[in-house]
Amino acid sequence: MKRVAAEFLHLLPCVLMVVTTSLCEPAAAQQATYVTAGDLLYRSGDGLSDYQKSQCRLDVYYPKDTPRFATVVWFHGGGLKSGNRKVPEGLQKQGVAVVAVSYRLHPQVKAPVYIEDAAAAVAWTMDHIADFGGDPQRIFVSGHSAGGYLTSMVGLDKRWLAAHGKDPDDLAGLIPYSGHTITHFTVRQERGIDGKQPIVDDLAPLFHVRGDCPPILFVTGDREREMLGRYEENAYMWRMMQVVDHPDAELFELDGYNHGQMAEPAHPLLLQFVRRIISQESDARTGDRSR
Repeated sequence: MKRVAAEFLHLLPCVLMVVTTSLCEPAAAQQATYVTAGDLLYRSGDGLSDYQKSQCRLDVYYPKDTPRFATVVWFHGGGLKSGNRKVPEGLQKQGVAVVAVSYRLHPQVKAPVYIEDAAAAVAWTMDHIADFGGDPQRIFVSGHSAGGYLTSMVGLDKRWLAAHGKDPDDLAGLIPYSGHTITHFTVRQERGIDGKQPIVDDLAPLFHVRGDCPPILFVTGDREREMLGRYEENAYMWRMMQVVDHPDAELFELDGYNHGQMAEPAHPLLLQFVRRIISQESDARTGDRSR
């Protein structure tokens, strides 16, 4: 676990600016032309409801004419009740594509529909990112708050992507920001359970801790300023990842930032994580070719 001081985080984006340019090709990320393919429907079939047709959509923001770029599938927060898809400013022009996703919300739907939509969007990205020049083996999943919860559920519980013929272990990494690791409070509300009653069942990421999931980076705000228990949930999740011998799980606590504030200073940590995973993948491929 690493606690990052607020004073350092003001400098971190500048420190990482040179680092992140290598996510596409050296010195190319900042000069690349970024375009957006917007309002794409990621659900298909004849039986879609009007709400599915309007809400199950995504935007692909990507560096044009850049081969094999990495992609971050991004889920917005809002307690599974509100929010709109957008590409975070801190992830723009950083050498990665961002797939910003909308999903159906409470009270129009109930669990597990939110997770089903998230899985459908990730599966769509796995199937289609190559059409834009991206590498299907370099897909990361991330999101803030409710989006962090969806990130962990899709990446840890294999049944959601299996419904689309996909395996979450084919993802390059998971980066949940301040997500519930117990059962989400909106899901508990749907069941008539008090928000202060913690539940760990099959709709809790903690229920699905496993040592063979993709590399995972947990980021939260300051434990004294976060939502009730949110840091502690993530710290316990991180600890359980150590117990099951996960080889690549990290936890950062952003000192001085509350739940709503922590996303922007977390973005440089995401970019650093993505760069490291890609560098390790490239080193492995180079090693294979040299044998």
